[in-house]
This record gives sequence, structure tokens and C-alpha cells, in this order.
Amino acid sequence: MQLHPFKLERYFAKYEFNTEFTLCSSDCEAMPISELLAFEEDAKEKIQNVWLGYTESLGSPSLRNEIAKIYSKINADDVLTFAGAEEAIYLFMHAALKKNDHIIVHTPHYQSLSEVAKSIGCEICNWQAREENGWRLDLDELKSQIQLNTKAIIINTPHNPTGYLMSRVDFEAVNQIAQEKNILLFSDEVYRESEYDPTQRLPAACDVNENAVSLGVTSKTYGLAGLRIGWIATKNKKIYDAMASLKDYTTICNSAPSEFLAEVALRHRQKLIARNVGIIKNNLEIIDELFTRHSSLFTWTRPQAGSMGFPKLLKGNVDEFCDDLVKKAGVLLLPASMYGEESNHFRLGLGRKNLPQAVERLEEYINSISWL
Repeated sequence: MQLHPFKLERYFAKYEFNTEFTLCSSDCEAMPISELLAFEEDAKEKIQNVWLGYTESLGSPSLRNEIAKIYSKINADDVLTFAGAEEAIYLFMHAALKKNDHIIVHTPHYQSLSEVAKSIGCEICNWQAREENGWRLDLDELKSQIQLNTKAIIINTPHNPTGYLMSRVDFEAVNQIAQEKNILLFSDEVYRESEYDPTQRLPAACDVNENAVSLGVTSKTYGLAGLRIGWIATKNKKIYDAMASLKDYTTICNSAPSEFLAEVALRHRQKLIARNVGIIKNNLEIIDELFTRHSSLFTWTRPQAGSMGFPKLLKGNVDEFCDDLVKKAGVLLLPASMYGEESNHFRLGLGRKNLPQAVERLEEYINSISWL
């Protein structure tokens, strides 16, 4: 097994913690522990008594019960927790796939959604989202890509990095195709519940398809990346058991304080959703105004959910633009090349409170560069 360097993560390792403004963050605004504990009257006292021993490998029953409440047909026994979403992706691939299996992956995508399978020896087929179609996926293209050895379809909605939200009709069609062909559906739903219009929220794949695996995490919609708590929800007992067994070779179990804090957070997740979607909506207005002022330089398909968008730079080379911007102005954007894309797009984060200051610095840079 050989894993290639994770382009996006290496890029962040280089810049994220020594740059003044990270204007491409994928997560929402975090908060201090004190603010989270204030959601419950006795939480501050309870965390003082959290036992710092090993936790249950599956995740504490009470945490899994809170996670199950996110879904309509899932119970605590259908939930398996991990140290973030990345571990869940890694273990799903190793539990579900073997050499020479074929998978179809919603593209552009977070690199691990294909790279882990590639390292196993799988054949990867990119199901390409195209901006000329509003980032909508072509269902006929999906059908044409299915082979006799197709083992899994990997989707991500709401989508990183475009902010596209699949329609209910398309989502149901993807699930139907997977079920008819007896193909596993791995549904990356880490931005679910961050829809700008809640009436457009899709059901979780695990609630409509017993062969589907839904991925969730505290990092994105809820803005609690530091907890490092992710999970999968599925009725597929074979995949669940295989992933649980493999977890014995990775983290074994989660941090006890993180499990307690995640449980508090999920009991009050509606407060976190309202807080973070409010930040995103305010920031969207600022970005709309920025792109109106600089319509000759930027264009985008406005996102429908999540804490990011995928604008396009209309002049120059986006890699050079991002490199020059971070060095001269201290503002970090993420070029499409970090997703393995050759387009002139870049990822723009919408979930941080300091976006207005970051945009002000970005605009100062734009106005100072003659070639733009």
C-alpha cells in the first residue's frame, strides 16, 4: 500500500498556522470550551468528573444515542464513532474494498475519498461535477460508469468545495441506482444541516438505503473541529462490524473529554447550526458585494449549503495568484490544483467571523496589483 502525499493537507501544514487570514477554511467558527459548557447548567461540574480511562471502542452509548437523533431510522447500535471523519473514510475503504475493485467518486473531492482506495489497488472513476451545469452531476454519466466490479459509489452533499446541494430527485435516483446494482453508497454528509434553506435538506443516505453508509463529524456544520469526533451511521451490519474490527488497529477508542463535549454539543446542535449558518449568510452578502465590485476578475456559482464556495479567477493563473496573495497580503486561498483539478477555481471559506477583515485585506491586494 502506498499513499501519495495529501496535497490539501500539506498545503495547510505550510500556511494555515502562520498566516493571518485563512480565507479558505472548510469548517465553521469554533468556540472555547467554556462557551460550549454554558449550554448546560451542570456541564462544567460534570466535565470535572469525566474519567480519564479508556472509552468504549464503538463510542460511548450516550454519545451514539445523541448522534442517532440526527437521523430518522438509525439507533445507537447503527452508529460507530472515530477520531474525526478521516479515520472513518480510511477504515470504510479498507473494510469495503479489495484490489481490482472499481469505485465511482463524486469529483472534485477531498483527496482521501479516492486516494485510500487507489492505494488498495482499486480502479477509480471520477464522476465529474461541472460548473457549466451548476455543479450538478449527470445521472446518465453515473450509469455509464458502472462496471461488473463496481463496489462503491462515493458522493458528497452538501459538496466540498463547491457548496452544491444535490436535488432530492437526483439523490433518490443515486440511491435507487446503488440499490438496484447492489453497490455500496458512501455518502459524505459532513456539511448536512448547514443548508441555507432548511426545506432543501436531504434525508441522510442511511435513512433511505440500508446499503448506504452516512459520514458525519463535529468539525464542519457544528464548528467543533478540535473535538476530533466523527462517525458513520449505517444499517449495513457487515460493513459496520468490519470497520469496528479495523478500528482496533488505528485509534482503538476516542478521547473521553471529547466524547463528553461532543455529547453536549449534539444535544444543543440546533444552537450551533443557527449560529454558524448565521455567520455564513452574513459572509455571503460580503462576498456577493466583493464579486459585484470585481466582476471582471471573479465569477462563481453561488453555494447552497456549507461553509465554502468555489469561485473562478478570470485573469491570470490561480496558483500564482494564491501564492502571491498569501506572501504579500497574509490571506490564504486554496487553488483548485489541491483537489487535482486543472481549472482556475479556488476554495473560499465562508464560516469564519473574521471574513470581513480578510476580504478587506484581499481587496487591498487586488487594487494594488496592476496585472489583475
